[in-house]
Amino acid sequence: MDLDEKVRSLPPKPGVYLYRDADGNVIYVGKAKNLRSRVRSYFLDAAQANAKTGSLMREAVDLEYILVDNEHEALALENNLIKQRKPRFNILLRDDKTYPYVKLTVGDRFPKVMVTRRLRKDGSLYYGPYFPGNLAYRIVDLIHRTFLIPSCKVDLSRYHPRPCLQFHIRRCLGPCVEGLTTPEAYAEAVRDVRLLLEGHAAELEKSIGQRMQAAAEAEQYELAARYRDLAVTLSQLQEKQRIAGASDDDADVFNFHYESGMIAANLFHVRSGRIVDRREFFWDDLPEFLEEADTDQAAHDGPAAAPVPAIFSASAFFSALLKQIYIDQQYVPRSIYVPVEFADRDALASLLSERSGRRVEIAVPQRGERRSLLDLAGQNAKQSFDQRFRVLQPSVQMIQEALQDALSLPELPERIECFDISHIQGAETVASMVVWEKGAMNKAQYRKFQVKTVEGVDDFASMREVVGRRYRRMKEENRPMPSLVLIDGGLGQLHAAASALEELGLTSQPLASIAKREELIYVYGQEDEPVVLDRRSPVLHLVQRIRDESHRFAIRYHRKRREMRDRDSDLLRIPGVGAQTRLRLIGQFGSLSGVKAATLESLMSVVPRKTAEAILAYFHSASE
Repeated sequence: MDLDEKVRSLPPKPGVYLYRDADGNVIYVGKAKNLRSRVRSYFLDAAQANAKTGSLMREAVDLEYILVDNEHEALALENNLIKQRKPRFNILLRDDKTYPYVKLTVGDRFPKVMVTRRLRKDGSLYYGPYFPGNLAYRIVDLIHRTFLIPSCKVDLSRYHPRPCLQFHIRRCLGPCVEGLTTPEAYAEAVRDVRLLLEGHAAELEKSIGQRMQAAAEAEQYELAARYRDLAVTLSQLQEKQRIAGASDDDADVFNFHYESGMIAANLFHVRSGRIVDRREFFWDDLPEFLEEADTDQAAHDGPAAAPVPAIFSASAFFSALLKQIYIDQQYVPRSIYVPVEFADRDALASLLSERSGRRVEIAVPQRGERRSLLDLAGQNAKQSFDQRFRVLQPSVQMIQEALQDALSLPELPERIECFDISHIQGAETVASMVVWEKGAMNKAQYRKFQVKTVEGVDDFASMREVVGRRYRRMKEENRPMPSLVLIDGGLGQLHAAASALEELGLTSQPLASIAKREELIYVYGQEDEPVVLDRRSPVLHLVQRIRDESHRFAIRYHRKRREMRDRDSDLLRIPGVGAQTRLRLIGQFGSLSGVKAATLESLMSVVPRKTAEAILAYFHSASE
């Protein structure tokens, strides 16, 4: 069963879907309330040149799905699969920082207290997380010094012959040796620790005050002094900070700064009305979150109108980020503030509320103190971006020099022209050319081509025709050639372009191609030694950016050609088929000929049975 057939057979139920590439690797994981509708939309988006979906659908060759009972289960399963499989078309949380908890082993005969970053279902009590991270260690140290509860690895289920050093330096009550403490005294210390960790400071201070008074009246002055010091320590701790989760106004505040495919996000942890810690997240390449706006283009083979720039989808970004941060977390604050709405916001808030046992709000503040916090996080995200990316961002000249060196170019590259071929199911083959000049894309110099002499699907012949047409005209007009001709494709497309240039006598023209999957750069004349660049290399980023822009521009022109071709479609003459239904059919089957060749069952995956039968009858009668 091929990919199209699998999509048409999907059930209209909630679940999770996984796309695989030709090597069997999972490249994207998504969830849906309606699997059939959601997955089908990818094919329509790909036909409409959505940047993310187009790239995904070019590589996807297989589809799997898992049915679940509701959207909450879909959210949780999607999150688990993303973390397990790490698909490259999903956003991956690269910051693995976790905050510590304080663990009290109340199930033991003599409970211990310790710091941990892993929560287990072992009967112990966990408190936190604590911000900043060293606060948990300071609290445990306070417990050792004041309540004398240990965190050692000594087996306290039995007695030992002698105590360790911690007892001698007054950091432990000594439950490991019989007679050094009593179960009642130890239980009292554990109760005090629980009151401290659960935020009942007033109750604890009152209890300690009463014990101090009783010890003084009994003339146990050393014990009274110990209770006095403990009361002072508790007072100071309350002034500094309460434990996380004890306040009703706990919140996490997110914002971001995005430029040129790179993003810095900041997360502020606000506890008891104060910012107590900050996390930074960085991604240096986010092509999967680019969407393309829809505008008309000028006629083919002439100067192109400036295309609308790609738009970063902050909604998709925060939908993915929040799920990965919070779904598996033991502690979730009552409020999470984000700068944009996103589709899963209500469902995610409901799931987090269900798991935490209290209402969790995910809000987009518009005014007041919450908005001020959001703006502050945005300012810090901009600063994080500058520190991470701008300091490391090389100058245009440095990139030009590095590119010249990497590709063995005869001169410093001032102008690069990049070509791409586009067609879907062999229909309406078109090509694009984009121009990078002196550090920026020169959109006024973009060109698009309708392939005229090639019949059927032949990317190599199409590339030969387009490159030949472009540089024949350049030669006739005596215009200077570019520093580099870049081809979107592998060795076949590279050699096709080279043959076109050789026919024009342009044998010394620098020529290279970049293969989509491996991201190898082939320089003509040196094909046996492809250029392999580090994925963080600014040279590779430049070549990828030019290549992706060329592909986007070709897909856009291809879509306009198909719209023109199908505008007066025969489909509109069929009863029950209107403009919207025609668009759905063309999006599903690729072209009018695809609709004509479709079976009744495949048509019924898009339209009702009556309409599907009318379509079959119309084309069957037309062919007789």
